[in-house]
Amino acid sequence: MSDRITLKGISATGFHGVLDFEKRDGQTFVVDVVMEVDLGPAGTSDDLDDTVNYAEVAGDVVSLIEGESLDLIEALADRIAAKVLTRPLVEAVTVTVHKPQAPVGHPFTDVAVTVERLRETPVVIAIGSNMGDTLETIQNAVGALWLALELKSASRVYETAPVGGPAQAAYLNAVVVGTTQMSPQRLLRTLQDIELEYGRVRNERWGPRTLDLDLIQYGDPVFDTDVRLSTEALTLPHPRARERAFVLVPWADADPEAALRVDGKVRRVAELVDEVGHEGVALGPDVNLMDDGW
Repeated sequence: MSDRITLKGISATGFHGVLDFEKRDGQTFVVDVVMEVDLGPAGTSDDLDDTVNYAEVAGDVVSLIEGESLDLIEALADRIAAKVLTRPLVEAVTVTVHKPQAPVGHPFTDVAVTVERLRETPVVIAIGSNMGDTLETIQNAVGALWLALELKSASRVYETAPVGGPAQAAYLNAVVVGTTQMSPQRLLRTLQDIELEYGRVRNERWGPRTLDLDLIQYGDPVFDTDVRLSTEALTLPHPRARERAFVLVPWADADPEAALRVDGKVRRVAELVDEVGHEGVALGPDVNLMDDGW
């Protein structure tokens, strides 16, 4: 169960309603926001970066109340929920908009609309293995990801030459595309847990591994919803994805319309493949990772 941050009674004057005098004179609106957030890291680190700045959330709510005039508080609640969910750590949100001065025409104390919204963020995950039964490991990893995400597509399996690190065997690589309700930080921990299930040991940088799961992108740069993040634990988008054929080639296979933010610009992954080429990347075993009975 997720932890929660609750903001109650955020009030401001807005001009929302279907009647002329509501849009002319305005009235007070009051908003409650309940955010589901994984607060475990913040409890350990005591660092603001590991939680949600609720002062900023309150500012966003006030801006939306005072902003564009809407006919329905249902629409206002939906916009507030969408804005709150742009914060990467928020996994779900419940927004209640109160309109205590609504022209109901009968005695009442409050009118309120409540909406609940879950995060549904596109993600791209690269899979690699060059130890043990690599194909079985990748197939099982996709099965584990089925349980954690809503997978949309998967690439074919590619055999790739190792890049960097010590001398080692060739890899099998693939990319899956899906959506998640998890924050980037929780998703990263989920991927690391799956790696551990398959014997991943982090002894040597770029060394051989039973399973490697990399979070390449979180969100969609085409719609400017991609998370840009740089912390000790996680950098988004993946800082070396742009130059790695063993990521780009299967990614373009899984999603021919895929895009990646590179130096602030949104680039098509297919164009990046043309730039880096296919060197060291060849089709591997002929299997369908999305059709293994998961």
